[in-house]
Amino acid sequence: MIPFNKPHITGKEVHYIYDAVASGKISGNGKYTKKCQSFFEETWSFKKTLMTTSCTDALEMAALLLDIKPGDEVIVPAYTFVSTALAFVRQGAKIVFADSRPDHPGIDESEIEKLITPRTKVIVPVHYAGVACDMDKIMELADKYKLWVVEDAAQSIDAKYKGRPLGSIGHLGCFSFHETKNIQCGEGGMLAINDERFMKRAEIIWEKGTNRAEFFRGEVNKYGWVDIGSSFLPSEVISAFLWAQIEDYKNIQEKRKAIWAYYYDTLFNYQTNKFSLPVIPDYATNNAHMFYIICNSEAERIRITGNLKTNDVLAVTHYLALNKSKFYSKIESPKDLVNCDRYESCLLRLPLYFDLDNSNLQRICKVINQS
Repeated sequence: MIPFNKPHITGKEVHYIYDAVASGKISGNGKYTKKCQSFFEETWSFKKTLMTTSCTDALEMAALLLDIKPGDEVIVPAYTFVSTALAFVRQGAKIVFADSRPDHPGIDESEIEKLITPRTKVIVPVHYAGVACDMDKIMELADKYKLWVVEDAAQSIDAKYKGRPLGSIGHLGCFSFHETKNIQCGEGGMLAINDERFMKRAEIIWEKGTNRAEFFRGEVNKYGWVDIGSSFLPSEVISAFLWAQIEDYKNIQEKRKAIWAYYYDTLFNYQTNKFSLPVIPDYATNNAHMFYIICNSEAERIRITGNLKTNDVLAVTHYLALNKSKFYSKIESPKDLVNCDRYESCLLRLPLYFDLDNSNLQRICKVINQS
């Protein structure tokens, strides 16, 4: 069976984990945490980064930083992972679901303004498959209506919008290093803070509502409970694992992009009325997080998926529309979002991981062509 995903191991992960354990400092915010944070700040110009145990944690930190309260409205695409909405729901927010673009599963930027009300506080664009939303349009709306922007950049490491790294444009950016991501540590995440107003408080929320980080830097004589927060920081074991991936990220990205290009070029030649291929807008780069096809019907997707499985290839669907979820339907009657519904029914993700070789790629594309 060709799996959908196979986490890549560079070979140095265990070495760095051993080094972290041998140092006697394996709780969070040690040597490897700092190395990872410094790398992201220096390489992609984030003003400040804080490693977290997941992207969900990073989103929850964002909701706390923005003082989300019951009655606040947060605009979120319906076609996304539950964490995008859940982080704000936990603070009492009402989620206002936006549809996807006709040509891409990302949020339809042209529909956002009509969803804004006097209660709107945040827009959360999700850069689906690492492909940028039109951030100029979104930031213009945020400026016009005095809103915050939290980029859900879970899939977007090493991706850019008009030359700017994703996650660095909104007031806050949230990343994932789950084992399905381009660089990974099993479970992990990061909050990027791009607005200086949030930097000090973010560190306090990260450290359980205490000014502990200031204490360890020698900036205060004692540390105590000064704000709300939680234990968001990962252990050094997690950061040590991630550091091995970071060191090899250029090699990882080069291979993933080659696989993505192979799929695109080969399937472009096979393309019929059975499916269409991903669209990358001119303003976006492609970080090769994901390769998907959009089948012309749900029945077509079922047939192609079945043929792939018969030939020992695991291809998978993706999100279910959050506005129609069992949980949120209890809060609000769902409305039809035409494009979101189409992606839910027709989008099929193909295997994409570092160790996927050309013979298996040929096999996958051949089965799709013959389906």
